[in-house]
Amino acid sequence: MITALYSDQFIADNAPMDRRLAALILSRGHRIGYIASGPEPQREFFNEKRQYYLRYGLSLDLFLDLDALSGEEEIGRLFSCSAIHLTGGHTGDFLRRLRQSGMLEKLRAWARDDGILIGTSAGAILMTPTIAADALFSGGSPDTVRDGAALDLVPFEFFPHLNDDPDYLPALLRYSETTANSILACRDGEGLILGNGLVEIFGAPLMISAGFAEAADRGRIADLLCRA
Repeated sequence: MITALYSDQFIADNAPMDRRLAALILSRGHRIGYIASGPEPQREFFNEKRQYYLRYGLSLDLFLDLDALSGEEEIGRLFSCSAIHLTGGHTGDFLRRLRQSGMLEKLRAWARDDGILIGTSAGAILMTPTIAADALFSGGSPDTVRDGAALDLVPFEFFPHLNDDPDYLPALLRYSETTANSILACRDGEGLILGNGLVEIFGAPLMISAGFAEAADRGRIADLLCRA
């Protein structure tokens, strides 16, 4: 299993991570499936992302709408791709759609069976044990989230867009005192690629736990992965 967690993707700072991810995908093929977080009738985000991946020799050629799955044949085409991209958007709605469509367990099983799963923002949050930290984006408290269990593919929580609001870091520090999970917080332009012996950190994400924040450390993340 390889997971790529982005805070954002359409910015130049992500180029080193993009190139590394592209090399990993191209070692298996070139097709990427796209799971939309919500309705996208004009496919504007899909088309933007298609052009984005095309720069790296990758083909985003399958669009999946969780509200309008056509059957096992469509799901089979998705899981035959070299990688799958989970979009940004409303994290809670995305999780609800994955559950209601029956895709949450299928996607987890595909990823654990040596899949390459890419997530941006909400898509990256969904790779973690819980989407609780996402509550901060709407002014809520992560401690009040009771039904946030997600894909649980990485042994920490993920918080993107740390640079968007100076209040996010103090709120994450408070939350870290009540959750057993470490929290990996990224600014836009930062991210991680993990799995199959890889722990690659791009930028300077923070690892937050027990009320403290420090620079994310490859060794500590590797240790979390080994103990998961």
